[in-house]
Amino acid sequence: MPNTAALQTEIKQSSLYSTIERHVRESVQEANGVLFIYSASAPSYLETQIRGILESQPGVTFELWSGNEPGSYAVLLPGQPLDSVHFQGLLLKQRIQEIVGDLDLHMTLSSFPEQGELSEQVLKQMEESAKLSPSGDIHIFTRQEFHSSQSRILIVEGDPAVREFLQIRLQMQGYDTTVTDNGISALELIESWNPDLVLTELNLYGIDGLPYIHHIQQLNVKNTPKIVVLTEQRVEQTISLCFQSGVDDYITKPFSPVELDARIRRCIH
Repeated sequence: MPNTAALQTEIKQSSLYSTIERHVRESVQEANGVLFIYSASAPSYLETQIRGILESQPGVTFELWSGNEPGSYAVLLPGQPLDSVHFQGLLLKQRIQEIVGDLDLHMTLSSFPEQGELSEQVLKQMEESAKLSPSGDIHIFTRQEFHSSQSRILIVEGDPAVREFLQIRLQMQGYDTTVTDNGISALELIESWNPDLVLTELNLYGIDGLPYIHHIQQLNVKNTPKIVVLTEQRVEQTISLCFQSGVDDYITKPFSPVELDARIRRCIH
């Protein structure tokens, strides 16, 4: 049975993102700026302050919504290219901190379609990055991150703890992910879901090792996914044969999450 609170949160998130997406789609403007503001210690009047600051700017039109959790806000700035959105972000940051003082403030901003096509997945990534960005920083959502948000990664891992960690980490970076714990279902998902990259262990139930890699390469799919092996196997001959079989990268456990991030970005981009 699904968790009721989690389900309600998902519905609320989808509603906010679809509302912003609809406003952008219906806009007659060539550029539409989007800004997410987050503060874990936000006072109750912060939304009123944000609205007042924006209303004081000549010629600036905007829409303002409460975000998906306390202290989170979303701003749509129709007609604003990226440099103008950045200016509004800097202005908001300065004015808010003049009013509230040492408020722990985070922002992420961008402009569409300048940085790519807007989608709910992109908005989700932007809101998440606002929460995760260093305090006081204004994070500019770039084309590279936009492409990441469009990329699909299939995680194939038998260890539930490792599988959950990988999914959470990759989703936080905006990748669209799905998971499985065995080689047979992995092959089926590659055919039906069409991932851009498969992040996989070699020690799997059903089919594993080099035969498993060979089956991935032989699947009848439009685009064969990149393959990154993440495994405890350290035998040099296995590593060499994997690369000969078309594996794009090979990482041994235990692994550095930062290094894993970099290698996945390199493979996808």
